[in-house]
Amino acid sequence: MIFLCGCGKSNPKDVVKDFQDNIKNAKSYKATGNMEISNDEETFTYSLESYYLKDNYYKVILVNQTNNHEQIILKNGEDIYVITPALNKSFKFQSDWPGSSSQAYLLGNLLQDIENDSKYEVVDNEDGYIIKTKVNYPNNNELSYQKIYLNSKKIPEKVEVYNNNDIVKIKVDFDKIDLKAGLKENDFKLEDYIKEEEPKEDCEEGASCKNENESKETATIEDIIYPLYIPSNTYLTSSEKVDTENGNRVILTFSGDKNFVLIEEKSLASSAMEIVPVYGEPLLLSESIGALSANSLSWDANNMSYYLASTELTPSEMQLIANSLGNETLVSNTK
Repeated sequence: MIFLCGCGKSNPKDVVKDFQDNIKNAKSYKATGNMEISNDEETFTYSLESYYLKDNYYKVILVNQTNNHEQIILKNGEDIYVITPALNKSFKFQSDWPGSSSQAYLLGNLLQDIENDSKYEVVDNEDGYIIKTKVNYPNNNELSYQKIYLNSKKIPEKVEVYNNNDIVKIKVDFDKIDLKAGLKENDFKLEDYIKEEEPKEDCEEGASCKNENESKETATIEDIIYPLYIPSNTYLTSSEKVDTENGNRVILTFSGDKNFVLIEEKSLASSAMEIVPVYGEPLLLSESIGALSANSLSWDANNMSYYLASTELTPSEMQLIANSLGNETLVSNTK
């Protein structure tokens, strides 16, 4: 363990204890800032709001700064939701999130990572301290360790998550952390994100009303988006475009060493909140928060809905495929 002690500085155990006491003594907190997620091609930036209330209440609001795509992770007791307000859609999970893995934007999970690493390191920084710990991202094997930057008051200012090649893949910069936020259970209600169905108005004679055909037209897929990442010895063997009651859908079948099916269709907002049950985990992708189950991954990004299914892909491989779909150079015109 490396630690430089100077005048007025604490020893490593005291630094960690003060950090633990600050967070554990907070009945609720609010943290705001930005988060960057990097893949091999691009870096995606999110505005971040993170809320916590003791007794298992969490709310994380992420807004993609490129396309303004907003998603919310909400846990109010035992129920966990990933909500996309623009689509009036939510995945409902049966999961022990967030305790099942590291979460760079949740203060309690940073403490958990320290407690789970008996060989953590504390080093003196210019205006505070840096704690280095191992991380646990079971669905992303490339993430290896993190650095937690604390100010002189032992409050996090920044978190960097590194891969095995010492490259930062996730970075969280906290603008403000309020450890006396005074939050209540009513601040974690699903109902706050459910849009009421607007009443339908009767058309007067000569007036123009929207019909189902106009709705279906907006759901037409003109382009197929192919993944840049495909596992070795696996190839596209079938591309099928089928009509549905809401427009059309593309079904891509890949065969070889790792068989999988990728389904694409336009995202359409529901008039009533659509809640999709999932037996799995919320998964943070480059451009979205997905719903990962044992054999599938579902997510919405760039006005498209994706469903990836396979009994042979690992969660890490599913994540790599999903993250490789955002590159517009992979679009093939099918008109």
